Amino acid sequence: MATVAFIGLGNMGGPMAANLVKAGMTVTGFDLNPAALKALTDVGGLSANTACGAAAGADVVITMLPAGKHVRGLYLGDNSADSSGDGSNKGLLDVVGKDTLLIDCSTIDAQSARAVAAAAAEKGLEFIDAPVSGGTAGAAAGTLTFICGGSDSAFARAQTVLEAMGANIFHAGGAGAGQIAKICNNMLLSVLMVGTSEALSLGIDNGLDPKVLSDIMKVSSGGNWTLDKYNPCPGVMDNVPSSKGYQGGFMVDLMVKDLGLAMDASLASQSSTPMGALARSLYVSHARSGHGKRDFSSIFEQFAVPANDE
Repeated sequence: MATVAFIGLGNMGGPMAANLVKAGMTVTGFDLNPAALKALTDVGGLSANTACGAAAGADVVITMLPAGKHVRGLYLGDNSADSSGDGSNKGLLDVVGKDTLLIDCSTIDAQSARAVAAAAAEKGLEFIDAPVSGGTAGAAAGTLTFICGGSDSAFARAQTVLEAMGANIFHAGGAGAGQIAKICNNMLLSVLMVGTSEALSLGIDNGLDPKVLSDIMKVSSGGNWTLDKYNPCPGVMDNVPSSKGYQGGFMVDLMVKDLGLAMDASLASQSSTPMGALARSLYVSHARSGHGKRDFSSIFEQFAVPANDE
């Protein structure tokens, strides 16, 4: 089985790496958070003191990082931040073997993905951008969707590893295509979450039970993923962030980041995205009100009447 280096063991990366271990792969992880490394070793993985140390000798390197600057810094070594974790400015492309497959699962700008892919190609290495959809629950269950950009050969090589973490694997096109497809998806998700929250609040304000209304809309023309899997109204659905104080899941700050990427892409292509722009404005306002670390379904509170005002 493959030896895998997994760099970035956060809410998404940690469960993904654990699923690779369960699939019988040798997984060496690196994260700046010691607790994240311990969680991996507790399920049978290995830990490294640096990102470059984890990647050296690996058949496959998988990264899950916050933003494009972190991905560029880690792979290219061109960031003043110590992305490698070893006090040097060395990038992963400087330490991996010539046959190592590089997979970045971060959601970042397409330009950064293309820059890393080009630099990897200059060294004879294959790189794909493979952002994910499915949230923390999908990461834990191994049912994520991977949206890949890169060459046909790199995609073919990546499938066995990705199948250990996901149920749906798509090849969207060349380098950067995975990122474009992902931000299109997340822009739509934000619009659906805002619209669902608005509709549920309207029903509640007019005396409807939100669970009954949700059941009606799920099998009617307003049905959508947020109603089926991620209801934003507290108490309607078990085991989702809205019923856990909006903790866990996908943070508002990350949705703001992804919507910013979508707006940048729309400007570059002169695309019309009025609903996406409005959703971004609402999420930015929500984040600035102190909700940035809560789950993105907490946008429901922007429409709901506070309990003490009822």
